[in-house]
Amino acid sequence: MGNDERWQFVSSGIPALDRVIEGLRLGDNVVWQVDGPENYLKVARPFVKQALHEGRTTVYVRFAPHESIFFPPQAGLEVAEVDPRPGFDSFSAQVNQVIEEKGIGAFYVFDSLSSLVEEWATDELLANFFQVTCPYLHELDTVAYFALTRGRHSHSAVARIRDTTQVLMDLYHVKGELYIHPLKVWDRYSSEMFLPHLFTEGSLTPVFQSGDASRLSLRARKLPLRVRADSIAPWDSVYRKLSQYNEEELQELEHTGEIQALKQELSRMIIGGDPGFRRLSDEYFTLHDLLEIRNRLIGSGRIGGKAAGMLLARSILRKAPGGVDFSQVMEEHDSFYIGSDVFFTFLIHNDLFRLRLRLTRNSRISTAEFERVEERFLEGRFPGEIMEQFKDLLDYFGQAPIIIRSSSLLEDGFGNAFAGKYRSEFCANQGNPEARLEDFLRAVKLVYASAVHPDALAYRRERGLGESDEQMAILVQRVSGMRHKNFFFPSLAGVAFSHNLYRWTERIDPSQGIVRLVFGLGTRAVNRVGGDYPRLIAVSHPRLRPEVGSKIAFYSQREVDVLDLAQNEFRILPLVDILRGEPYPALDLFVSTLQDGYIRDPEGILMGSPETCVLTFNNLLNRTEFMRYMKDLLSKLETAYGYPVDVEFTASIDSHGSPRINVVQCRPMRVPSPMEDVVLPARVPRDLLLFRAGRIISGGIVNDIKYILYIDPKAYAKQAPLEIKQEMGRIIGEINRHPDLAQDRVIMMGPGRWGSSNIMLGVNTTYSDINHASVLVEVAREEAGHVPDVSFGTHFFLDLVESQIIYLPVYPDDPEADFNVTFFKEAPNSLQRFAPGAEKFEEFIKVIDVPSAAGGRYAQVVADARQGKALCFLHAAETLRRAGAPEKPS
Repeated sequence: MGNDERWQFVSSGIPALDRVIEGLRLGDNVVWQVDGPENYLKVARPFVKQALHEGRTTVYVRFAPHESIFFPPQAGLEVAEVDPRPGFDSFSAQVNQVIEEKGIGAFYVFDSLSSLVEEWATDELLANFFQVTCPYLHELDTVAYFALTRGRHSHSAVARIRDTTQVLMDLYHVKGELYIHPLKVWDRYSSEMFLPHLFTEGSLTPVFQSGDASRLSLRARKLPLRVRADSIAPWDSVYRKLSQYNEEELQELEHTGEIQALKQELSRMIIGGDPGFRRLSDEYFTLHDLLEIRNRLIGSGRIGGKAAGMLLARSILRKAPGGVDFSQVMEEHDSFYIGSDVFFTFLIHNDLFRLRLRLTRNSRISTAEFERVEERFLEGRFPGEIMEQFKDLLDYFGQAPIIIRSSSLLEDGFGNAFAGKYRSEFCANQGNPEARLEDFLRAVKLVYASAVHPDALAYRRERGLGESDEQMAILVQRVSGMRHKNFFFPSLAGVAFSHNLYRWTERIDPSQGIVRLVFGLGTRAVNRVGGDYPRLIAVSHPRLRPEVGSKIAFYSQREVDVLDLAQNEFRILPLVDILRGEPYPALDLFVSTLQDGYIRDPEGILMGSPETCVLTFNNLLNRTEFMRYMKDLLSKLETAYGYPVDVEFTASIDSHGSPRINVVQCRPMRVPSPMEDVVLPARVPRDLLLFRAGRIISGGIVNDIKYILYIDPKAYAKQAPLEIKQEMGRIIGEINRHPDLAQDRVIMMGPGRWGSSNIMLGVNTTYSDINHASVLVEVAREEAGHVPDVSFGTHFFLDLVESQIIYLPVYPDDPEADFNVTFFKEAPNSLQRFAPGAEKFEEFIKVIDVPSAAGGRYAQVVADARQGKALCFLHAAETLRRAGAPEKPS
């Protein structure tokens, strides 16, 4: 039969299902994973009814001890009884004879295949039967229905069935409602095909909202991964001992000596030995929690710091007494974890272990060399068993967008945040299963490769972690949000700190924290972007803004990070493009309108064009419990951790207008120690003053500064060609890594924003390009159009805090800045000493040897965080030493 005839539409008897999977085709074998026969009959009976209506030969293959799914018998339905008791060979021959007799184009419904295991006592023979029978049915252009009881069969058997069948679907009940979730539909695809669908009154409704999908999947009690249980390794030995008990038995026995010892051993294997994490795990994780983690762990090993922090934060919030009941406020999560052992398996399997060892020990790698290393990682392959578990994971999520996040053993721990050092990759997760698997594998390999990224190696070297055991586990999370048009994103996302280092008015209580809030994906909250501003919210005074009046609209978010489901990619879109056309739910809580130069908050339904909308979140703060939830969340986590915390989150507004919060990351936050003895000099001679700065955040004194790296803002803006700007970060990195400069103190001064992804707004450096700076200065020339931005709460800002780098914004055009133009213009340039061959950059980059340029004097920076002011001036080195001033920035 030709392809056109074979691909003719065949109805399942459920029109809504036909629309979702684009119909059945001749040759399809359809496997339904069900909780029991009663679910199977809900799809088998409509299929048979439709087939008989169309006059097709329809056969019920009866062999199971369960009650007939066609009782009373249906007119026209043939019943072929076969007996599995004589064994696999006889049974397969009987079924083969039935198929041969019925010939081309017959339709079949088989009893539940799971009953065969009761007779044969092995999953392998069940899989063998299917692999023998399914291709024969396919050749004869039949359509056949089969059922498997979910959770009853080995991973290998189900994998073989999945690989052989044309269609595989989950069918399950949750709280009295029936759901259908297509997992495999061969050679067909639509943008909603692989989502779970609510099946009610003949209609199928896709579940788009991430919180609903998580809750649904968890309530369905679907076994997400089929964990191997035949290993004698200590890991599986402990797991087997504990998994023999049900949840109620574990609760009763948890405090007995034997079970407590097993719990601590399992915790050590999953979470690790960090004393801080171990303390929190012992207090807030139950045995059931640990076993749930194990059930969602691919491979073996630990889950890493990011995953541990996220899980601990959620458990703390659920169990902490008083205040907000977060069990009712938090969205449920259904994350997976790729164990740290899989990282080493991948390295060894692909001859990458020695390469990684060499790079880690050398700890210096150029961007160009890293790109070549990354290609080596992308060429790697995973062992078959891991690949099967990856397929399970993707079957579970269907077409729901996911994010693949680094979760190394050292990451997000007590003392080492690794903020932004390792990679996270979004997968829009659209396309057929093969395409989605390919995208997922690429993302995992990119995260693995980031373990030897220059920024990560520089960070580890600085903290004495070069030889530490650093394995890369991975956290796979469902992306929070919902579909809007062809885009997927959360209504709210951001980062919150339980201690506020950016206090723009004395009214703010820094101990209550600060929130950095955006509309859309949270990448816009943690990455440094140009020309766009998240909303900064002081927890103690949510309605106070750093800006007032007409500046509110200017300092607002204009672009939105989204996943484009049609293009299957991450995109940045203007807010007006998101809002134009289809109305967005609860938009009046997020935006205000700009009318005649004034910001006005909507009273009810938002009116007006998208062009007048300004993201202020005013009504969210004024009309909902959002900030009360965030205040309580930060307080409870800081109390449990015993440290200030840094929390990444998403949030949504439910159908009742109440916020729902999803904690996606939590780590201890480093807070600079106060320096009460920092006092600005009362008077500095004008000829020794280099500049003044205001709006500073961190304070401290840095003595004996020998070098100043200075990028002329005017030259950068007006004269630097595009290729010079693109290469400037590389040259600065080369200077930063020079041993002579690295062993002395250095100020780095540049136009606009250091680390900006937009080279028009600043220099495109990364952490490893500036990590030896003691002071980082952002210079704003009005004529050049550059604007400093502390970007409080971004990974860039956390780098400065952790590395104790003092940040100073300087405005040379402001008379109060006392900017010493003459010094910076006339000081000799030592660039060639630190970057030989960089002659073409001399017009733009100047490396000033301060003692040589200033008659033996060194530079000094004194920054008083309480006053928000700083001075940089020249001073004799021996005088500075006699003064004995503290040198550790706060």
